[in-house]
Amino acid sequence: MVRVHIICEGQTEETFINEVLMPDFSRKGIYLYPALIGRPGHKGGNVKYSRMKTDIENRLNDEEAYCTTFFDFYGLHPDFPGKQIALGHTNLNSKKQVLEDAFLQKLSDDLGENKIRRFIPYVQMYEFEGLLFSEPERMAQGMDKPDLTRAFQTIAGAFASPEHINNSPVTAPSKRIISLIPHYEKPLMGTLAALDVGLAVMREKCVLFNAWLTQIEALAAE
Repeated sequence: MVRVHIICEGQTEETFINEVLMPDFSRKGIYLYPALIGRPGHKGGNVKYSRMKTDIENRLNDEEAYCTTFFDFYGLHPDFPGKQIALGHTNLNSKKQVLEDAFLQKLSDDLGENKIRRFIPYVQMYEFEGLLFSEPERMAQGMDKPDLTRAFQTIAGAFASPEHINNSPVTAPSKRIISLIPHYEKPLMGTLAALDVGLAVMREKCVLFNAWLTQIEALAAE
């Protein structure tokens, strides 16, 4: 049995892990334990390195478990290790790699290389909602908005992949959804859409997301 703590940004990501990832991974003998960033009374949001470091260190004190993260690139604090350098890269893969490398190096400096061997850095490009655009029709059905299928298809079709749907207060995936559904309820509607889209389609369409899950799956072979 492999145990993996996943520190995540908000309730939507926590529910996604419980409802979408956990059933599939538990069948493989990998048990996922999501937890919101921050201390009691101040959970979620405000994705600063200092808050994340504390949570990661606490989870890695469980010496028989691994730890990873599930945060949106879009929501990371501007001072997060590597973010400003990453913003200077246009290639999606290199942007993500630069940030995660800087994040891992900073953690290694602060917590020690030995402890960090059980840590897998992961930042979602660019936002959780990007995953939903893997299958626009099912996304619309899951949100009980079938009339928005064509609009979602138009958004998805403008990008090389759902992970390329970009990073700004106007163009981030959730902002595009809100422009069409002003009362978008992220925890409920995002989760229902994710369940309808399905993990297999997300993994097929979102290469970086799939690579992260593949790393976690590989822990069972160690």
